[in-house]
Amino acid sequence: MNDKIRVMIVDDHDMVRMGLKTYLMLDPGFEVVAEASDGDQVVKLLDLGIEGGLPDIVLMDLMMPAMNGAEATKEVLTRYPDLKIVILTSFLEDDLVVQAIEAGAVSYVLKTVSAAELIYALQGAYRGMPVMTGDVAQALTRGLRQRTVQGDNSGMTEREKEVLLLIAEGKSNKDIAEELHISIKTVKTHVSNLLMKCELEDRTQLAIYAHRQGWVTGS
Repeated sequence: MNDKIRVMIVDDHDMVRMGLKTYLMLDPGFEVVAEASDGDQVVKLLDLGIEGGLPDIVLMDLMMPAMNGAEATKEVLTRYPDLKIVILTSFLEDDLVVQAIEAGAVSYVLKTVSAAELIYALQGAYRGMPVMTGDVAQALTRGLRQRTVQGDNSGMTEREKEVLLLIAEGKSNKDIAEELHISIKTVKTHVSNLLMKCELEDRTQLAIYAHRQGWVTGS
């Protein structure tokens, strides 16, 4: 009985695939069962069938020709919903993280992680447990917040909406100033504008208002 975690590596750089394969094959808990050089190829290989059956995990690069990692993740999971996909990339842009997670990726891992951290992420994905470093989690939060801000037509400016969402997260004026790289005085001005526009009296009411509007992730 083979109880190894079966991994498919998808990356458009031969050397990256070779390095990942070499490392994973040294670990007795893993078996690399297939490789692909872009998103289109991974879909075709899965459809054709892989010896021994489907992989447990697809370790997916993000920026690739033909079909990028987020698009491929969505396409693969539409056809094979039980597969676990881990994004492995050099990019930490907020919107890219959101796109990958929305597509269904279990985890989003940067190529700067250590070998041990990558193994931990793969083992977590196998159990369905998301693994993200702090900077990736922050990028995801920022990306989701920005989506909310851009989709709003309440009459608030984008910056005011960002301040409102941070208030709803329980952030102080000092925290907000540091997060948005603005002065505390500017934060206070935005808070005053928000109170006036929402016709509310304090920041607690602003926080409640944001939650009631459904603008806060998880509310």
